[in-house]
Amino acid sequence: MTIAVSPDGHPALVLNADYRPLSYYPLSLWSWQDAIKAVFLDRVNIVSEYDAAVHSPTFEMKLPSVVVLKSYIRPNRYPAFTRFNVFLRDKFECQYCGSPSELTFDHVTPRSKGGKTSWENVCAACSPCNLRKGNKLPKQANMWPRQKPFMPTIEDLHRNGRKFPPNHLHESWMDFLYWDSELEP
Repeated sequence: MTIAVSPDGHPALVLNADYRPLSYYPLSLWSWQDAIKAVFLDRVNIVSEYDAAVHSPTFEMKLPSVVVLKSYIRPNRYPAFTRFNVFLRDKFECQYCGSPSELTFDHVTPRSKGGKTSWENVCAACSPCNLRKGNKLPKQANMWPRQKPFMPTIEDLHRNGRKFPPNHLHESWMDFLYWDSELEP
């Protein structure tokens, strides 16, 4: 389970049993409540902790900042075909003009001309480019994608996800995260 949590909420970075994040984008984070539950269910080991703690009348526990799964989760080789994953594959840029704004799906070979909704025929396109291309083939529109659409691997998406680090990275996470060097905080 990956959820959006605020830095003030003391999220825990979740690592697979090989000490790599389950995902980079979105970053695999659990709420502190889910992390503590996993500790008590003996599903994770705590690697690092925050200074903050939770208390009961008879118990105190520091909040985990990094946890590692005890059982390895084998990642899928190929990701699900989703709008988000297409955008991530295409680095959140229009494949015709490079704009990061108003992204939509574009069928390179339009559906009206027999094009399929598949990794190999869909790319990210900004609304203006998508409207300009319409239901034309690339040659008719004189518009070709910067990269030929392809089915990415999970590793491709992880590599692209590392180009978009979250706004908040706790210092205890840094030994386990590998962002593009020009983007490191």
